[in-house]
Amino acid sequence: MQIRELSISDAWEITPVPWRDDRGLFLESFRHDTLEAATGRPFVLKQGNTSVSRRGVVRGIHFADTPPGQAKYVSVAHGAGIDFIVDIRVGSPTFGQWDSVLLDSETRRSVLISEGLGHAFAALTDDATLSYLVSSTYNPAAEHDLTPLDPEIGLVFPSELGEPVLSAKDLAAPTLAQLLEAGGLPDYAELRAFYAAGGS
Repeated sequence: MQIRELSISDAWEITPVPWRDDRGLFLESFRHDTLEAATGRPFVLKQGNTSVSRRGVVRGIHFADTPPGQAKYVSVAHGAGIDFIVDIRVGSPTFGQWDSVLLDSETRRSVLISEGLGHAFAALTDDATLSYLVSSTYNPAAEHDLTPLDPEIGLVFPSELGEPVLSAKDLAAPTLAQLLEAGGLPDYAELRAFYAAGGS
């Protein structure tokens, strides 16, 4: 697999190498040792999740309290979507910025997102099936939302999708400025120390 770090540090795009023959194809969609060699730290799997979205649905921006936070290994099993990684770490050189990766069932790309980063997904097809492996189990008290429509962040959705379809929770989510004022965002320096210690 080919791994490249995104413009947001501590997030990576993973492109598998498929082996094709007349039966179909085979690929390694996840490999812990290759990831650890590329990222410098282990990814410890604690839970797997799947969401299915119709075209135009936007989920996120979501993040979890740190530590421990929740690292995510995200891929699309069916259909296509845009995965957004948002830097919400106070003190980061790229605070408030984002990067994105097209995830689809053709390229079978994945994204590894470290703890403390915001995550959103926009479905480009009906029945876009998102699969994500996470480093900690679901804890609703530690989960938080940031509106994906925050103009300060400026996520760009394809115009042909029309108005984004959001959950009531995501529609009511605060802006980056509101979370910053409330002291509700992860700290970059603390997270860098957490990453350097291997996420423990």
